[in-house]
Amino acid sequence: MSEEQTKKPAVVLLSGGLDSTTTIAIAQSEGYDLHAITFRYGQRHEVELDAARAVASHFGIENHVICNIDLRTFGGSALTSDVAVPKSESADDLGDDIPVTYVPARNTIFLSFALAFAETIPASDIFIGVNALDYSGYPDCRPEYIAAYEAMANLATKASVTGQPIKIHTPLIDLTKAQIVKRGLELNVDYGLTTSCYDPNADGISCGNCDACLLRRRGFEENGIADPIAYQSTKR
Repeated sequence: MSEEQTKKPAVVLLSGGLDSTTTIAIAQSEGYDLHAITFRYGQRHEVELDAARAVASHFGIENHVICNIDLRTFGGSALTSDVAVPKSESADDLGDDIPVTYVPARNTIFLSFALAFAETIPASDIFIGVNALDYSGYPDCRPEYIAAYEAMANLATKASVTGQPIKIHTPLIDLTKAQIVKRGLELNVDYGLTTSCYDPNADGISCGNCDACLLRRRGFEENGIADPIAYQSTKR
């Protein structure tokens, strides 16, 4: 049996951003055969789909599914409605409240699709790049949420009740953005393929001052290296 045939299959949620790309590199380094899932959910920053395709191709992921769901039906977020994406001068200005860029139930919806995908492969492992430290305002990025979802998955799937329990892996959950970047660089991640911005311009250039941009830029700065992507603003 070849090495490829003995690799354990896993589903990874891929947005095309820094965190999900680092998660892919970690999972691949651990020997998993990756199957990626990306969502077109009505997000204003749909440029991330192009980044997701580039990342999947770079890592040689042949089974990359893009799911179409329209969360603009509900709105409730700056990412899926006409609510303005907040901008700040520095990452130090970001508060602890749940921001308007939170998309209601997004990770619950995404993980449900990933769970269905995993059952059909079949795969027992799902990787998601949630991070509780930099995104402490997002309730669906917390360790207790992931633990609860995993428990539900192991009650609600044919795979789990017939002897194939589901494991949700969150390799970044306790890391700062700087630690995430450092780990990715150790794994030779090409961050020039990625995008993190919530409010890019028509050409896909990152704004530089939304929450996601500021946290990303701080992660690179704390590693003493330049972020390889372009920004509209140089303010930090």
